[in-house]
Amino acid sequence: MKRKVLSIGSKLKLVCIVLVLNSLPFGEGWGGAFAQSHYPGQHQDKIKLKETAPMKAFAFDMADVKLLDSRFKENMERESKWILSLDVKRLLHSFRTNAGVYSGLEGGYDSVEKLAGWESMDCELRGHTTGHILSGLAMLYGSTGNETYKLKADSLVKGMAEVQKALNQNGYLSAFPQNLIDRNISGQRVWAPWYTLHKLYSGLTDQYLYCDNNQALEVVEKMAIWAYDKLSKITPEQRKVMIRNEFGGMNDSFYTLYQITGKAEYKWLAEFFYHEETLQPLITQEDNLDKKHANTFIPKLIGLARAYEIGEPEQNKTIADFFWNTVVDHHSFCTGSNSDKEKFFKPDHQSAHLSGYTGESCNVYNMLKLTRHLFCMDADVKLADYYEKALYNHILGQQDPETGMVAYFLPMLPGAHKVYSTPDSSFWCCVGTGFENQAKYGEAIYYHKENELFVNLFIASELNWKEKGVTVLQETKFPNESTSSFTLKTNQAQKLTINIRYPSWATSGASVKINGKTARVKQKPGSYIALERTWKNGDKIEISYPMELQVNPSDQPDIVSLSYGPIVLAAKMDTEGMQKPAPYSNPNLHNDYYTYDYNVPSTLSNVLNVKGNAVGNWLKPVEGQSLSFKTDSSVCGKEYKFIPLYDLHRERYIVYWNVK
Repeated sequence: MKRKVLSIGSKLKLVCIVLVLNSLPFGEGWGGAFAQSHYPGQHQDKIKLKETAPMKAFAFDMADVKLLDSRFKENMERESKWILSLDVKRLLHSFRTNAGVYSGLEGGYDSVEKLAGWESMDCELRGHTTGHILSGLAMLYGSTGNETYKLKADSLVKGMAEVQKALNQNGYLSAFPQNLIDRNISGQRVWAPWYTLHKLYSGLTDQYLYCDNNQALEVVEKMAIWAYDKLSKITPEQRKVMIRNEFGGMNDSFYTLYQITGKAEYKWLAEFFYHEETLQPLITQEDNLDKKHANTFIPKLIGLARAYEIGEPEQNKTIADFFWNTVVDHHSFCTGSNSDKEKFFKPDHQSAHLSGYTGESCNVYNMLKLTRHLFCMDADVKLADYYEKALYNHILGQQDPETGMVAYFLPMLPGAHKVYSTPDSSFWCCVGTGFENQAKYGEAIYYHKENELFVNLFIASELNWKEKGVTVLQETKFPNESTSSFTLKTNQAQKLTINIRYPSWATSGASVKINGKTARVKQKPGSYIALERTWKNGDKIEISYPMELQVNPSDQPDIVSLSYGPIVLAAKMDTEGMQKPAPYSNPNLHNDYYTYDYNVPSTLSNVLNVKGNAVGNWLKPVEGQSLSFKTDSSVCGKEYKFIPLYDLHRERYIVYWNVK
């Protein structure tokens, strides 16, 4: 029976415009942020609908970028050990319980040690971690080609297909019963069921695209048809109430399925999750972020960016651009993170929000996703600069290098410390996104378009540009050293333009050598150094950006942070008053992230008596230790040691200072 597709305009009266379906055939030169930015482009044969929006850059497939030895690779390896340690039976237990098929099965699912925290059976978000892990495993497989990740993911997908069949509810699949969705539709109190389902939709789709798992696509399509049948029957009033509840990136997921399959129902679903109440003020460039839950807000803009890419009005991009600039310029800390207790605050009021609950990691995860979409549209250095700032100063330091656990927040409270998750007793949202963050470091180092290569990040890596038959070896110890080198391997000489980011922070200039000879640099910081020539096998580029100490005022000129190049510095403040389980979360409490007492000593001070004194006069490099500095006690009255915030773990620190 042919399925009737409801008109958004007639049924729900949404503001967004319904376009004629773009059913153009897949053709030569196809590409865009869907296949080559959000997902790897090697799966072009899996995408039925091409994008129409103009793009200035395209990302490479994850498989084309190999991480070499660096802190980034170490983080990825630690994360992979954790993700592999979580048994498939434990991850599927709540799903099987919901379907009533956990007892008497092979392997004894009735005796499985249950997960705790946000995955406990009394938590309404249970199941979200399994979705994130499906995405994390897909990205690890895409990045490394290691079959171990695919085999584990295949087992998870197979188990979820069995649960979906056992539930026998028109394709519904979750670790919680459908009545949570019904409560959401009726306006009853419930904790974000669509948010949790989004992680499953996204994880299963990632499994199809990265791991070639056709069963994953079958499962997620059944879930989508269930959603269409359920949501197409509700009234506009019910819809308005329902989408006030956090729904994650459901619009993004359904646009993805729409492009994969070309099925109109999925486009309808994506447009169904257009939240007018939140997004309409942005059309007139109204900053309406104050007191809004940040991680509820950001994914909605990712969905708008996706809509623009597939041919919906340019207004979608305009809204996303305004939102991104507003958050980055007026709502973010020096680290690139944002929010206090998960909520945006008044613009340019960062100094009033230096609490122990700033910088939710999920927000940064989603801001970086949005940044990648926007970079593909504009190839703007400002976007790449932000990506670097947030990646180094938040995401890289989110993980505890001793255990691989991750932090929910990045506290700006003077004297606070990072609070880490536990292996199987927390599973906050930021644990879930952490499984993805640490698996995809290679995704934004390089971009390309036609005969141009963009180098955005200075991370040791090897790029295989298959279409050109070119390999680029990036050797660097950045930011410990200011120089990076790029060696090209090619079977034949060819004319290419290599655009190397000239960061805005590189105010001391840049030096470039090609095959040992100095090249003139005409560009200024905040642009790309364009190297156009016919490149031959073995050609080598060396580029250096000397870094300087910077004092960065907040919204209050006398409340400042310190940085060296793009790297935020924090002062080590030892472990006084830290008692177990610090610096880890209490394993008996799955929500102590808001009640956590940092027990900051009353004697701790964040005052620097250096007003009017140049930073070089009172902050000096520590001999023999890269990226380490100490204050001159004869000037400041006290000696503090500063190191990168991403390297400061298991002790107190200070980022923001009162200068007097």
